[in-house]
Amino acid sequence: MSYARVSDNTQRKADHIEIALNEDVEFRHVTTGLERYGFTYEALPEISRGEVDTSVSLLGRRLSMPLVISSMTGGTREGGIYNRVFAEAARKFGLAMGVGSQRVALENPEVAETFQVRDVAPDILLFANLGAVQLNNGCTVDSCIRAVEMIDADALILHINPLQECAQPGGDTNFRGLAGKIHEVCENVGVPVIVKEVGHGISARTARLLVDSGVEVIDVAGAGGTSWAKVEGYRSARADYALAEWGIPTADSLLAAREAGAETIIASGGIRTGEDIAKSIALGATAAGMALPLLRAAAVSAEALHGLLGRLRDELATLMFCTSSRTIEELRMVGLNRK
Repeated sequence: MSYARVSDNTQRKADHIEIALNEDVEFRHVTTGLERYGFTYEALPEISRGEVDTSVSLLGRRLSMPLVISSMTGGTREGGIYNRVFAEAARKFGLAMGVGSQRVALENPEVAETFQVRDVAPDILLFANLGAVQLNNGCTVDSCIRAVEMIDADALILHINPLQECAQPGGDTNFRGLAGKIHEVCENVGVPVIVKEVGHGISARTARLLVDSGVEVIDVAGAGGTSWAKVEGYRSARADYALAEWGIPTADSLLAAREAGAETIIASGGIRTGEDIAKSIALGATAAGMALPLLRAAAVSAEALHGLLGRLRDELATLMFCTSSRTIEELRMVGLNRK
């Protein structure tokens, strides 16, 4: 299948959805690293499963389980439909949610409505989103404030994606001096700042730069799930892009962020099951993030998306029960076995 290879941001958004739904965009050789860890099964947990509480606090808000519907889309009619489906699911299940990059809406205000979901989910923990590299390309603190106000967001994601930008035709690759500009945003935007990779991981060095810049949350978005270098490879007719399998496995990136002193970490990148969520928590994350499986479920129906989220919550609760963990805080204290 061929995709439009043009610079128009709206077309890129449409291509991204089509490619994610129809092509092989996941890592095949690099894994999340979560498979290296396991819980000890407790046949006598001494609690009732009905006692298990999967809720957690993130940025001062209570979620029914430690899961963020990760940033995916917006800027097109189809993207707007998906954002509303995700927002309704986030409201129903008590989850947090991020929207896709809003740069296109800053440049073309007529598409702003494709990111706006407060009418269907007035109370969810909602994240605005811009590419950090755009701070070297005309975006300012005021642009970040406009992105937050556009969707009445509770926090701002600045995504960092150098490998994706290199794989993208005409990508923005001037990342010079961004740590200082991220610090300026943190000081002035008025809401917590989250910095996330897009699927290739965050090292200890990068995490230290982010902590020192005042970033409140790091979303490691490690390797093992969707490779955005692969996505851009499909757009540029280079599906075999040589560096598409490069990245830091999610588990390793999570541990690196902890080592760097990050206090609030979201573990995303290849999270697929309730057990993956639980392992992320036990390794030090506050919550996990998920994107591609939710997009593919939503492409079937809202009911399929709700079914997947319900299954994840059930898997997490069962694992907590069988490790004698009444709460997420108790789950954090459960040691993992290295396989």
